[in-house]
Amino acid sequence: MAKLEIIGGKKISGTIKVAGNKNSVLPIMTASLLTQATCVLENVPEISDVSAMIKLLEIAGAKISRKGSKLTINARTIKSVEFPPSITEKLRASVLLLGPMLARVGKIRIGYPGGDIIGRRSLDSHIQVLTSFGARIEEENDLFISNAQKLKGTEIFLQEASVTATENAIMAACVASGQTTIKRAASEPHVVDLCHFLVNMGADISGIGTNVLEVTGVKNLSGAHHTIRPDHIEVGTFAILAAVTSSKLTIYPIIKEDLDMILLTLKKFGVNYQIEADKLTIKESKLTAVEKVVTDVWPGFPTDLMAPMIVLATQAEGVTILHDWMYESRMFFVDKLLSMGAKVEIADPHRVLVYGPSKLRGQKLDTPDIRAGIALVIAAIAAHGKSEIDKSELIERGYENIVERLSALGVRIREVS
Repeated sequence: MAKLEIIGGKKISGTIKVAGNKNSVLPIMTASLLTQATCVLENVPEISDVSAMIKLLEIAGAKISRKGSKLTINARTIKSVEFPPSITEKLRASVLLLGPMLARVGKIRIGYPGGDIIGRRSLDSHIQVLTSFGARIEEENDLFISNAQKLKGTEIFLQEASVTATENAIMAACVASGQTTIKRAASEPHVVDLCHFLVNMGADISGIGTNVLEVTGVKNLSGAHHTIRPDHIEVGTFAILAAVTSSKLTIYPIIKEDLDMILLTLKKFGVNYQIEADKLTIKESKLTAVEKVVTDVWPGFPTDLMAPMIVLATQAEGVTILHDWMYESRMFFVDKLLSMGAKVEIADPHRVLVYGPSKLRGQKLDTPDIRAGIALVIAAIAAHGKSEIDKSELIERGYENIVERLSALGVRIREVS
């Protein structure tokens, strides 16, 4: 079990490079199972979730080589359709194997996907998608089993705008016979990135970036060379770090249209920033509370930034209500902020009231999930004194080389055993 030791209380400075989007690369990796040809991915983040997905693809029979941020995948032959719970329980994104495996070989036996414990995330939307294409679903002990003789194009109105259910539907539709219409589709940047990759493979998709997708199935998909887009959640995370420490920081590369709601929210808090080309520079800022921050489906405020935003609110003058209706356990890490001296009131499992500014002090903490973990890192950097954060391997699931990258900004941080 890894541990981070952080001595906070000082400003940061410099430039930080944004990694490839974690939520883009994982579905794109599974999409490589749709073709017998070779796929080459660039700007792949060096995170443990990618390593876990590599193991799953290798179980399926894919040949994979990795050199730095370049990943080469060839799934000429599918050798296994069974994915053990021992791996899938560590990776929520393992659910993204459902669409490609059914499209490629018509069957899959997979352990229930795990991942962060931030609230119940059922497979109901995925079951809706699979059965719409004609698949049969069974459950056997810890295995989720699905079979389909041939996927047929269909019309799907998603019961929720689930990102991963949308991605499974798109991947299945690309090689299903006939046309598929996906209504209430998620339209996050990572869904757009997956669509662009599939189009590079020869898929016929229209409506990319909207909530209605039209997909006409093709007989065969080719290989593709694709660069993963920069992670807008990382951009927001590092922007919050700079704002909380009242520091100047340049963040690159960015895609501005991915950041509209994030930047609007930061601006309301009084964060000063400047954009030049693909660079975002956060300047020293005096933070003021806003009435409310509420997560929403894209292009609303992303749930993955709620935990860091709570930390930002602890340094803003006044009272802020922060509301995440998506996950009932997203707020439960705030007890750790309370131990650091923050003034936070839990209204219910989905809402907290933050009173700022608070002087944070170093504390011994542990990481409940990826996003709460990076929020605690931000709090520790802003706090006076030394903090120790246990279970830091969870943070490494979503943020590559975080110790090295933060050290380069002047953060006094090290990993200890």
